[in-house]
Amino acid sequence: MSINTINSKSSNKLENILIIGNGGRENALAWAIQKNDLIKKIYLLPGNAGSKKINKSERINLDLKNTKVLTSKLKFLNIDLVVIGPETPLAEGLGEVLRRNNFDVFGPGPDGAKLESSKSWAKEFMKDANIPTANFWKVKSLKEAKKIIFTSPNPLVVKADGLASGKGVFIPESKEASINATEEIFKGKFGNAGEIIVLEEKIEGPEVSVFALCDGKKYVLLPTAQDHKRLNENDKGPNTGGMGAYSPTPMMTKSLLETITKEIIEPTIDTLLRKNIDYKGVLYFGLMITKSGPKVIEYNCRFGDPECQTIMPLMDKDFVILLQKCAKGSLLGNEKIKMSNKFSGCVIATSKGYPHNYKKGFPITYGNIDFENCQIFDSGTSLNSKGEFITDGGRVLSIVCQGEDFNKVFEKAYKNLKEISFDGIYYRKDIGHQVRIKKIVERTN
Repeated sequence: MSINTINSKSSNKLENILIIGNGGRENALAWAIQKNDLIKKIYLLPGNAGSKKINKSERINLDLKNTKVLTSKLKFLNIDLVVIGPETPLAEGLGEVLRRNNFDVFGPGPDGAKLESSKSWAKEFMKDANIPTANFWKVKSLKEAKKIIFTSPNPLVVKADGLASGKGVFIPESKEASINATEEIFKGKFGNAGEIIVLEEKIEGPEVSVFALCDGKKYVLLPTAQDHKRLNENDKGPNTGGMGAYSPTPMMTKSLLETITKEIIEPTIDTLLRKNIDYKGVLYFGLMITKSGPKVIEYNCRFGDPECQTIMPLMDKDFVILLQKCAKGSLLGNEKIKMSNKFSGCVIATSKGYPHNYKKGFPITYGNIDFENCQIFDSGTSLNSKGEFITDGGRVLSIVCQGEDFNKVFEKAYKNLKEISFDGIYYRKDIGHQVRIKKIVERTN
């Protein structure tokens, strides 16, 4: 892969990078960024146990809410670019604070982050922009919700309005289940994030993730991906933060991408501009390809996880320059990312009980891992008193591989997974089933 019209010898200083976050997404970003020869140091705040395995990387620990100490430290470290990974600090306005202190920041302000931090605001934004999406109702009480659910011909999707770590969406099979989910949220399952609920008509079709790097006015598209949100095989069980992904998705034809660009991506950026929202960061479009065309399920104001881990190995060394251009508002608008002929896939190893209750602190052991065209990005790990890697989260490891077809990609990923063990390890065994099955069918015809 190569990025055209980008000069690695840019006059803009780009030596010291700060990445905020502690998951697999942030480790994958650091891994992609360190490939550029301009980069001397990547600080991860706070990172995780696997962060130090990445070249040029160092973990630091600072209180994000103590902005005076934070900005002083970042000036001391001569930080040239800040990349904010998770949605919460973006929604709380950290990017805006750092910009006011003269840092270049990749990540929107709290106004742009509302696309993710408030589902009702995002739905009203889509309606205003005439962007195709499912019909919806914003409700503030169980009584109001019941009335809408009972009068609907079909069960409705139930979403907590605020940030819920990817777990605040329920796709019920019955009206009773829709009411139960609504009641659960209003009773405080997601705290303040559930004070408002969005009810949506259920739409059908395959899902796809599209990413646009945006500098406030112009944008450049990254490879598409498909995520697996459900916990169990055959896309059953509760929604999670993501159990695996693959990129690029074969369903994304040139014609379909042109439609998405014209009907969704450009109207989104135009409406942000119209609302005086200077959006510098990644725009994540979670789409469903229905019989009547693509529709937006959700926006995210940051890289998806695990889509980010899946896509980053496809980036060339100049990826970080795109991030800097977005932060500075200096995209030309004609930058192109050329895809190599490789495919990428990611499988997430989780703790038993995720996404609900799970235990931490179990030692992780590795056997004979094949690292050729494969990466392991730590998602939820720490070190114990003996210096051993232990589990420290629901999603523990991201096993990512690349290859000439998806069958080979996932064959290698699962082979590596068999060499990894910790108490309670769980992972789906059918990640990429759509493209793996398709490839097998093509070979037998």
